[in-house]
Amino acid sequence: MKSALIPLMLGVALLLGGCAFGKFDTQCNQSNKADKERADQSPMEQFEGSCYMENTEDVIYLAGGCFWGMERLMEAIPGVIDVQSGYANGMSEDQANYQSVCSGKTGFRETVRVEYDPSQVSLDGILLAYFYVIDPTIENGQGNDFGSQYQTGIYYTNDKARETVLRIADVERGRHNKFAVEIGPLETFYLAEDYHQDYLQKNPNGYCHIPKEEIELFSRLRIDPGDYKKPATEAIRDKLTAEQYRVTQEGGTENAFKNEFWDTFEKGIYVDVVTGEPLFSSTDKFESNCGWPAFSKPIEEPAVVEKEDLSFGWRRTEVRSRAGDSHLGHVFTGELESPNGVRYCINSAALRFIPFEKMEEEGYGYLKYLFE
Repeated sequence: MKSALIPLMLGVALLLGGCAFGKFDTQCNQSNKADKERADQSPMEQFEGSCYMENTEDVIYLAGGCFWGMERLMEAIPGVIDVQSGYANGMSEDQANYQSVCSGKTGFRETVRVEYDPSQVSLDGILLAYFYVIDPTIENGQGNDFGSQYQTGIYYTNDKARETVLRIADVERGRHNKFAVEIGPLETFYLAEDYHQDYLQKNPNGYCHIPKEEIELFSRLRIDPGDYKKPATEAIRDKLTAEQYRVTQEGGTENAFKNEFWDTFEKGIYVDVVTGEPLFSSTDKFESNCGWPAFSKPIEEPAVVEKEDLSFGWRRTEVRSRAGDSHLGHVFTGELESPNGVRYCINSAALRFIPFEKMEEEGYGYLKYLFE
């Protein structure tokens, strides 16, 4: 947990309305009565009706616990241009300082402003990286930190971002029994004091609730989930066979030893049959007597999502695709047949195989390095 408050000369927090980044639109503010009404609503509804006008289109505001770690994570993602720590959606400008915010009584969330280049990284990619490192089921806390200032939240500033945020939030909400992340427009944002900016660059051994391994992981990923968006429900139904739909959308399981890829080892990659997002490589496929395709690992760890599965009275770990949220299969550990003891047991009906010779043609040439 961050150290106790230390008396410091606190600089005056800057409202972005006074900066080049954007302006605050006072006409978007709710009345005090409406603010009181929002307090009784769910986190998903609390911020509807108020907004913050930002001149930069490709920007998103993320509250994910202590802003030191979230800032460092976002800075590590290729394509992110600038990240700044600050305080979002609080009660009053006078309270937009670290000493006041740490009281947990200001309504402010420790938040980072993320500006990105959409030609290098999508908002989908940024949001799914965010969800990878937070626990969306916890209210008013992350890691070792607890208090309303550590409440998670995603705050958008334009309709284009709103559409993406709501789409990704819907996917993530479906993966959890409880969803506590605030979703809504940005109302206000004040820059945090200078010593908070780039804190972990200045203090490499400083407190961070996000593991360094995860920050390093996102610094070298190549697959952008924004390139593989989930189609509308009807489009999915039209695209898939009855078996593919049953497996990916209804959580079904195909017959062992009677599926397309269980015993094939041709050179190439396996992608989500729904979205085309790359999931597994033939370089990690191994012979298994389970009767389904078996892989020791995905191409990139965040490309698959693991979820506890208690169906049929068993305790298993379900595997779903990141962007499409397709049911893929299950993952098991302690597997003697696997080179690393891990077996991703995947339904063939959830996959489409791209032979190495066709990877360039089908837009996957950037992954040919897997076979070097």
